[in-house]
Amino acid sequence: MIDISSTLPARVGVLGGGRMGAGIAHAFLLHGCDVVVIERDDETATAALERVRAMVLSSATRAPSTVDVWETCGQVQVSTDIGAFTDRQLVVEAVPEQFDLKTDALRRVESVIDRRAALATNTSSLSITALASCLDHPDRFIGLHFFNPVPASALVEIVVAPKTSRPLRTASAEWVRRLDKTPVVVSDTPGFASSRLGVAIALEAMRMLEDGVASAEDIDLAMQLGYKHPSGPLKTTDIVGLDVRLGIAEYLEQTLGERFAPPRILRDKVAAGELGRKAGKGFYDWSSPS
Repeated sequence: MIDISSTLPARVGVLGGGRMGAGIAHAFLLHGCDVVVIERDDETATAALERVRAMVLSSATRAPSTVDVWETCGQVQVSTDIGAFTDRQLVVEAVPEQFDLKTDALRRVESVIDRRAALATNTSSLSITALASCLDHPDRFIGLHFFNPVPASALVEIVVAPKTSRPLRTASAEWVRRLDKTPVVVSDTPGFASSRLGVAIALEAMRMLEDGVASAEDIDLAMQLGYKHPSGPLKTTDIVGLDVRLGIAEYLEQTLGERFAPPRILRDKVAAGELGRKAGKGFYDWSSPS
């Protein structure tokens, strides 16, 4: 039986220490949790630790009276040994958005965690039901879709599958609130709510750019000033990663139809390595600090 409580889990694991995984680890660390991050090798583990520490330091700079850097950083460990998840009450998978990679990762986590622990995926679009089909205990599995960048985002999308236990659904929403974020509960449908809407807007913005309707800057500014978006759809795509957006669009095209077909400009930029902020160039030039 799953040991589910509305109290924030004291011991949390995160599989994958990239930008999203580090952000998730940071969110739990700031609220007093002991966090273990697992990466594939020593080099990526070291990078993950540096990433998390940088986020903690940034939080301390913004609110120095609320974050003790040394104490908070002392609550995170990184490892390459998935066995470090043995005592975790909750593990969040945050590996790249590839179905086979995620199912393999989830199986490995399930094989080592306590039978009472909860298991979550941070997928932004893949079917929770399909991912759960690889597990022996799908009742303890749920989607916790954090948004990039995690420290600045107030939203977490909770995605429930038919076999997700009701206590886990209820507890997950309370965990999100205890992280000072807002939960939105959705059923397991392609793209959920946020990715489906966000990708639809972004793809249309790309088509407008292709057609010469306006510049990337003006398309984004129209959404910022006209619809109160904090950043426009093209800049947001740069932040998320054009390769990530392409993968989601291709999945949504397969499941929901050709209205989600990726525009040529997106495919061309990904092929050219223009993946957005992480590559220094996407729809914008990120090579300059300004």
